[in-house]
This record gives sequence, C-alpha cells and structure tokens, in this order.
Amino acid sequence: MSQRKRTKHIDLAHMRKAFSLKPLAVGVAGVMMTGCADNRQDATIYASLDECKSANPDAAAKCDAAYQTAVEEAERTSPRFSTANDCEYEFGTNQCRQVETSSGSFFMPFMAGFMVSNLLNQRPYYSQPLYTSFSRNSPFRSRWVTANGQVFDGDIRKRNYKVSPSVYKAKPTVTRTMSRGGFGSSVRAKSSWGSSSRAGGWGG
Repeated sequence: MSQRKRTKHIDLAHMRKAFSLKPLAVGVAGVMMTGCADNRQDATIYASLDECKSANPDAAAKCDAAYQTAVEEAERTSPRFSTANDCEYEFGTNQCRQVETSSGSFFMPFMAGFMVSNLLNQRPYYSQPLYTSFSRNSPFRSRWVTANGQVFDGDIRKRNYKVSPSVYKAKPTVTRTMSRGGFGSSVRAKSSWGSSSRAGGWGG
C-alpha cells in the first residue's frame, strides 16, 4: 500500500499542495435540480486554482479567495473515515489522506475541484469544494459530488451550470467517522437534487 500523508494539525498549505498534484477523472457530471429556476445563478467548476486563474486572468485574487474558502470548507465538512480502506472503497485507491488531530486520526478524500458562483460579478461570490470517485464501488464514480452527498449528474467535462443558491448553504461541521459504504448510501438517497434526504447526516 502506498504511503499516506500524515499531519498533526490540519494544514491548509499542505492540502493545497496535495490538491494541486492530484489527477482528476475525465468522466461524467452535470447538475440535476428541482424546484424554481428563477433564482438560479451561473456557476463554474474548476479542477484547480491555476485553472481558475487561467480562465479569469483579471480575477486572480478572487480565484485565490474562492479556492481558500473551498479548502477550508473541505477540511471542515469532508466525510471522514476511520480507516484508509473504508475511504478508498468510496473514493478510489490513493484518493484519501490521513489527518491526525489531538482527538485522534481519520481519513478524508482529496478535494477534486471547487464550484464558484458570481466570480466576476459585483455581487458576493460563493465557493464550495467538490469531490469525485475512482472506485468501482461508488455510485458517484467520475461524477461531481458535494461534501454532504449531493450528486451532479452528467459529464464531468461540463463545467458551467445554473444552480440554486442552496448549493452554497453552509454545511454542518463533521465530527465523527463514517463506515464503509455510508457516503455512497447518502449519495443514492440524494441522487435527485432537492430530494427529501437531509444534509450532513454524519455531521457533529
């Protein structure tokens, strides 16, 4: 088994470096939404900070801020697993890292991208981390998914969407680990955006 990264503290600089080096799947994504569409906003998914800056050379500082927000949200809200095998069962081989804190250690998936809304507008912009899976066991393999299990249907190569502001609603801080298959079960329950399932079911 390959060596995994260990940190005594959640290290944003380390995560940014790790994120920049992780390959992304070329698969499927796209957003399935329900409800009213009149308040939807343009949103774009970027696979890396450099990709955001290349697409928005006049908004590099906003890309930095949006990426930083997504990284911090990933640290706070990412699904956690007690073992590497449980995490990799959901997200794929070498797609998880170990984090050690004063209260113990856990494994969490690497952030695969981040969604940004209103980046170039005067209105406030929003950012959320996104994940994908390389695992054959996963119902969201090669698809974008949020930290609380909301799946984006369609082709992952599609980066531009119309999304509800609820996409960016703050998610509960995660404080406990999940068992194998728990995240995938949540994704199945939320396969249709706006379903009756509850966000943050494994949160604090």
